Amino acid sequence: MTALWIAHVDVTDAETYGKYAAIATKAIAAHGGVFLARGGRYQQMEGNDRARNVVARFPSFEDAVACYNSPRYQEAVALAAQSATRDLVIVEETA
Repeated sequence: MTALWIAHVDVTDAETYGKYAAIATKAIAAHGGVFLARGGRYQQMEGNDRARNVVARFPSFEDAVACYNSPRYQEAVALAAQSATRDLVIVEETA
């Protein structure tokens, strides 16, 4: 089963977040991740609003978790912690 990586983000430092995004993009691709949505138009229907929403699909739940835990992505996480408030969840897709 494929998995979705869903992030809701408020960027507080665009320059540092840009560095995060450059590293994260490579780490996600290295684990087979493909972006489905990345900061596009949205409408918040319920819950807490975040200005940026990102969805990536991975070949499996395990690939998505491995990506998050990888040294390269953890390097990016350190930059994200300095430049954004984020919520991120990995969800296995169902048939």
